[in-house]
Amino acid sequence: QVQLVESGGGLVQPGGSLRLSCAASGSIFSINDMGWYRQAQGKQRELVANITSSGSTNFADSVKGRFTISRDNAKNTVYLQMNSLKPEDTAVYYCYAMARPSVFRWWDQFWGQGTQVTVSS
Repeated sequence: QVQLVESGGGLVQPGGSLRLSCAASGSIFSINDMGWYRQAQGKQRELVANITSSGSTNFADSVKGRFTISRDNAKNTVYLQMNSLKPEDTAVYYCYAMARPSVFRWWDQFWGQGTQVTVSS
C-alpha cells in the first residue's frame, strides 16, 4: 500500500504564509497526479491544487495567485506553499496521490490523514 504523511499545518494570522508537505512511502511502483484538497467545517471537500508527474499544475480559482504547488519526484513528495492567507482558507487540508502500488495493480487514489490550517488573528 501507499502511505501519505502530511506536515506543516498550524495557526497563522491573516496575510501570513504556511508550507504544507506530503510524503508518499510504502509500496510504490509509479505516481501520477499529486495534490491537495481541503474541507472546511460544514462544507464539502474541494480541490485546492494538483500537479502531474511532468509538472503541469491546476488551481482552484479561490487560491490562484496566492498558492503554489510543487513536487520532488525523487522523494515522492508534494508541497503546497500558501501565501496571503485568508480566514476563509481555514480548513483541514488533505493530500492525495494517484499511484500504482505495484506493476500488478492498477491506479488508485490514496489519501493522507489531513492537517489543520487555521487562519485567524
